[in-house]
Amino acid sequence: MLTTMASMARADKGLLDRRIFVDPDIYKQELEQVFGRCWLYLGHESQVDKPNDFLGTYMGEDPVLLTRDSKGKLHGFLNMCRHRGNRISRADFGNCPSFMCTYHGWTFTTDGKLVGVPGYKEAYFEELDRSQWGLVETAQIESYKGLVFATWDRQAPPLIKYLGGMSFELDFLVGRHDSPTQVLSGVNRWALNANWKYPADNFGGDDGHHAITHGSVRHLDSDRAYSSSFAGRGGLQARNELRDPLENFKRGPIRDYYRSHVEEAKKRLGLKENDPRGYAGSVGTVFPNTSIHCVRHSIRTWHPRGPTKTEIWSYCIVDKDAPDEVKNAMKTYLTGSFSPGGVLEQDDMNNWLQSTSTAMSPTAQKYVQGILAGLGHDSEKFTIGTKLRQIYARWANMMDAPSWSEVKLDWRYGRE
Repeated sequence: MLTTMASMARADKGLLDRRIFVDPDIYKQELEQVFGRCWLYLGHESQVDKPNDFLGTYMGEDPVLLTRDSKGKLHGFLNMCRHRGNRISRADFGNCPSFMCTYHGWTFTTDGKLVGVPGYKEAYFEELDRSQWGLVETAQIESYKGLVFATWDRQAPPLIKYLGGMSFELDFLVGRHDSPTQVLSGVNRWALNANWKYPADNFGGDDGHHAITHGSVRHLDSDRAYSSSFAGRGGLQARNELRDPLENFKRGPIRDYYRSHVEEAKKRLGLKENDPRGYAGSVGTVFPNTSIHCVRHSIRTWHPRGPTKTEIWSYCIVDKDAPDEVKNAMKTYLTGSFSPGGVLEQDDMNNWLQSTSTAMSPTAQKYVQGILAGLGHDSEKFTIGTKLRQIYARWANMMDAPSWSEVKLDWRYGRE
């Protein structure tokens, strides 16, 4: 009998089968059903702001090139020569009018056209239809306020519909000030022996871990906003109870900078006085594998590298017109907390690694994992556990749904 993922991720009961984090067959299905269909983050427009700029990234395990062609249009291409499958670019980023495969010399422009084939007359007798052998392009590509997403699926809904309520959270990062944003200092990358879903759900919905996992951080002067209780959103002090709406921002140049345009931000974000959503923004995940941390000025992707390995790509997002002092402070604040040596990242990575490791045990697999906090008491104000169950309800739905017509973008576990 075919096993459905809804039976292995029973969000309405708060129960997860540990095999969903380590099973190779489930992982293969994820690559097809999740990463092969969802909107995935490719990069920021500031990384390809000139004609013929490009950068290398991934969609799932597929190597991808994000390009801006000679006319300024954005494209997403599979980084694969159509001839024998060699990568056409091995660079992380750059600027060039064309890519030449190092195997047989097939050459492609930044809009994907095949324009050069050595031996076109002698070996192909001018019979090769080059128009049919261009680069494999993503089915859709869109930019949300500078953040570029793409999907392989032509049937996927428009990006803004796919984002749903997460567009509001993204606005805290890229839409609260008139200035366009930019990526500062490239991409920080490292690998971890953990399943990609652990970090994705950690940022997207595991609100209960802050008080324990990051308990030591409360003793650091720079992070006193972290609460020692489970009250409030995300384990932080409840945002509508903060004496200062900017209290979660680091004191000094960063907080002073945000204070300088707080009224503009409230207007642009549609926030009212004492709005329970607060001003600082939040930590969240655009399903499946793109997470934001507004207070840390960060967006990151959790690139899967097999069922038990994840490559983490972290970007520092700043306002382009912010003073250099503020930009440097933001970069230092991010890397000191979320990076391979960051005080918060190290806490989290240990948890994700150990949780993945134990899930490989045949003995451990006999016992389900519980995401039970708040089960049966979910409401808009009580979020501990709710968002985590939503993530796995969404995951199971994507895994089981044969088409987008059966994907519930506004899914709420336990009810239609």
